[in-house]
Amino acid sequence: MSHTATGTEPAQPPPEDDHAFFGQPRGLMTLSGLEVWERFSFLGMQAILVLFFADKVSDGGMGMDPGTAASVSAAYGTLVYLVSVAGGWLADRILGSYRAVLYGGILIACGHYAMAVPTATMTWVGLGLISAGTGLLKPNVASMVGKLYRTEDQRRDAGFALYYMGINIGAFAGPLVTGWLGEHASWHWGFSAAAVGMTLGLIQYVAGRRHLAGRKHAAEYALAPGPMRRAVLTIAAGVVAAALVATALAGWLTMDRFVDVLTLVSVIAPVVYFVVMFRSPRVTPEERGRLRPYVVLFLASVVFNFILFQAYSTMMLLASTNARTEIFGFHFPASWYASALGAFEVALAPVVAAVWARMGPRQPHASNKIAIGVILGGLSFLLMVIPTSGHADDTYRMAAWWIVGSYLLLGLGDILLETSGMSATTKLAPKAFASQTMALWFLSLALANGIQAQIVKLYGEVSNPAYFGVNGAIAVAAGVAVIAAAPWLKRTMHPVH
Repeated sequence: MSHTATGTEPAQPPPEDDHAFFGQPRGLMTLSGLEVWERFSFLGMQAILVLFFADKVSDGGMGMDPGTAASVSAAYGTLVYLVSVAGGWLADRILGSYRAVLYGGILIACGHYAMAVPTATMTWVGLGLISAGTGLLKPNVASMVGKLYRTEDQRRDAGFALYYMGINIGAFAGPLVTGWLGEHASWHWGFSAAAVGMTLGLIQYVAGRRHLAGRKHAAEYALAPGPMRRAVLTIAAGVVAAALVATALAGWLTMDRFVDVLTLVSVIAPVVYFVVMFRSPRVTPEERGRLRPYVVLFLASVVFNFILFQAYSTMMLLASTNARTEIFGFHFPASWYASALGAFEVALAPVVAAVWARMGPRQPHASNKIAIGVILGGLSFLLMVIPTSGHADDTYRMAAWWIVGSYLLLGLGDILLETSGMSATTKLAPKAFASQTMALWFLSLALANGIQAQIVKLYGEVSNPAYFGVNGAIAVAAGVAVIAAAPWLKRTMHPVH
């Protein structure tokens, strides 16, 4: 069937002689540059978002208590990853990857500009636009990176490593700029910096569009009249239904209830996905057998990301109230701690890749790499028990190295889990659900945020040692459980190493 009937990208093999960007295709520079600025804006904003929510109204904040601020911030993350599933569908069926990423970037930029306006209404409008835009952009940029290479091109893995490094460069730089502006000028100046960053990313994305494989003329994105009509009607019906539900629940749907609804959806969505895949006649018995161990990997991802995402919520709150913001006599905003995570991942990713390459067939099985990542995430929280214990009140200040050390463990764990998890996802996915299984991996992030939105409500209600100790211990126990299941996982995940 032709691409005009399916909405998929046409076959346009990328050139084999394009080695202009460190031996990689020019398009990789365009896409990596976009991700640098997208992560700069997204994580730069997220580093100060929870602090903005928790700050006093008189100081320009929203006046929420710390637990509520962390919960709302987590709910926002849940919404972003839930929308990414719809973003992948829109790219496949209607927009194509290039336009999905372009429109997503425009929505993100508009959202940040909206948040730069110092009113509560524009804050919520901005977060809604950013959620929709990120849902369009994130699941489709990586697929565009893959289209830069022919199937047999040996540069693919190295290209993705450069791309991943771009992500973490943005994650490192964003909080430095937005954090400084947010804490020395105003929170909305910080949001403005995020807006400018996303705008720069869009400019270089459009300027480099000719180097992107699979980019088509606008008319070529169109579906055939029948499928287009059904797709538009489906979207319109969804928008109308959402509007009717929102109207009906306008008086009932408080902020706390909205957070609860998102958590419920984050639980239901992956369960439905797994049930559909297990019951589908298009999934062979052999593929169904490989889905069983994937459930374990999915749950491991949920546990780890529950810890990881708190680097931008409870850890930011802890840093702002109980950590010193001085190293070697230099004072810095508390939100700069978030940059440490990106810095460690930029530095450690090539080291980890070199270690695995040197070990070759002796390297740990993918499930054990994931398990070690989960354990490191738990240890990053357990480490915080030491400096937060033994204080009669909440006026103590821990040395900066405690939080930096926690982020070191968390960054290494993220590299181990995400690289192995996404690779295993592509190999364990049933052929009939190849793209949707990657969407399912994104749903593990949504579920992690959904659970976080409930658990972080306890932050400030229980002691810090109890909060970080219990959550960290659960993560370590989950990682040990995955290691204990290694013999079964190795057997059922074959041929994944």
